[in-house]
Amino acid sequence: MTEATFTFRVEESLKQEFSSFAKNIDRSGAQLLRDFMRDFVKQQQEAASYDAWFQKQVEMGLDDANAGQLVSQEDVKSRFEAKRASLLAKLAAQ
Repeated sequence: MTEATFTFRVEESLKQEFSSFAKNIDRSGAQLLRDFMRDFVKQQQEAASYDAWFQKQVEMGLDDANAGQLVSQEDVKSRFEAKRASLLAKLAAQ
């Protein structure tokens, strides 16, 4: 792996406090910053992946709706009333 130097400016007090906390957990500031950067990149990749999945789901739903593949509100209500009644019956039996 090729390494590169990353330089940025922070207040001296922040640098000292950060270095002190890093030393307290037996880590260097560079190690902690590398970990943060890796975690940040991973979170951004996961967020982008989720956004793409969600957008595809919305598009599929819109395509279904445009094709007339809809479930009426009455059907949804009756299905969930039946589920609710079943769960309440199971709870009462316990």
